[in-house]
Amino acid sequence: MLLERRNMEKMGSIKRKVMARQHKAEVMIAGEQLRMRLHDGKLIKDRRYHLRTYPNCFLAQELIDWLISHKEVPDRDTAVQLMQHLMDNDIVHHVCDKRPIFKDAKLLYRFRKDDGTFPFNTEVKVFMRGQRLYEQLVTSRDSILQLREEKGMLYQRSFPGCQLIDWLLQNGEVESRRKGLELCRALLEHGIIQHVSLKHHFFDSGLLYQFCINFRRRRRLSELLNDSEQEEVEGVSQQSQEDHADSPFVLRKTPPVEGNSCFLSVEPSKELKVISSGRRSSLTHQQLNSSGYSSSCPLSSIPVVRCNPKSVLKRHVTCEELLAPGAPFIKRVLTVMGDALGWGFVVRGKSPCYIQAVDPGSPAATAGVKVRQFVCQVNGRSVLHLDYCTLTKLVMTGPRVVVLEVMEPVD
Repeated sequence: MLLERRNMEKMGSIKRKVMARQHKAEVMIAGEQLRMRLHDGKLIKDRRYHLRTYPNCFLAQELIDWLISHKEVPDRDTAVQLMQHLMDNDIVHHVCDKRPIFKDAKLLYRFRKDDGTFPFNTEVKVFMRGQRLYEQLVTSRDSILQLREEKGMLYQRSFPGCQLIDWLLQNGEVESRRKGLELCRALLEHGIIQHVSLKHHFFDSGLLYQFCINFRRRRRLSELLNDSEQEEVEGVSQQSQEDHADSPFVLRKTPPVEGNSCFLSVEPSKELKVISSGRRSSLTHQQLNSSGYSSSCPLSSIPVVRCNPKSVLKRHVTCEELLAPGAPFIKRVLTVMGDALGWGFVVRGKSPCYIQAVDPGSPAATAGVKVRQFVCQVNGRSVLHLDYCTLTKLVMTGPRVVVLEVMEPVD
């Protein structure tokens, strides 16, 4: 009994450390996304103060105005709390490092990434290595991240441990299987990957693992404060995390649409449950290639099948109807300047493809991309007769700036 209690306490301690590291990772990703957006918005620039020029700085008051105007925070007090959280995590600092408190004043602050003072300790290096590997695995042509079955359960974007080590060796990421095993165990201990049922450490075997973090998701800055508060609350059950509706590896419980059997990944008669990643995370920024991040239903005794979200179209439209003279559609040409996370819209359908979803805070929304628009051309190439998978690959392998010609229904 005593041994069992000690084991439970040890596992609880490990989980708390992993959650803390995962929150640190979320802060780092959100901080980097904010830095890039501020650079794009010209809020970060060289500024002169007391006969001295400080490069790559932002003014605290201007930043708070920007956060409120972009609806990242509801008020100035929350904005100050948010920036203080970034300061406490070594993301930003006062230009002279003499002010540990972030103030809503005409004071100059700077991202540590911009002046080379970011602390690249072991934890950060492991995180950055995990992020780079994730990007390579997601974008590789024959990715090992697949829907897999283990003990009657389906796991989204999972991979056997031995296959990950094989991939690391084939791509020159490690020198030997022993080094590969060490790297994978470090990734697990730092909350980057995990065993699908959270029962095992990393082994060079057929056990299935998943990435805990969707690095491509656009983080809403308000999440950082919510995550920080949740870390302080003990007793959050693993079930509540797995059932979170916005988990990046979750498939929402949506009944399959008749006639859309091509969306099914398993036979309806096969009683398989779909299990999501245990990491709590919200999918507020839908990437163009987010068809890979299917949603999943919570644990349930009801057999479920994988399916796509219900179409936003009010009725089916053919290519001929779109191109017909006098058709009730308006042609628009939109230029979407992608950021480090992508473009911020989701396409669905086949001949023609249409916009299924748009992230309100994304480059796509800024450019005027809206749901129910039909995609006719991408960078001058006709895509009317392509399916959404092919269109997705075309955009993902193209330039950062995407020029879309769309047909918008006349309301």
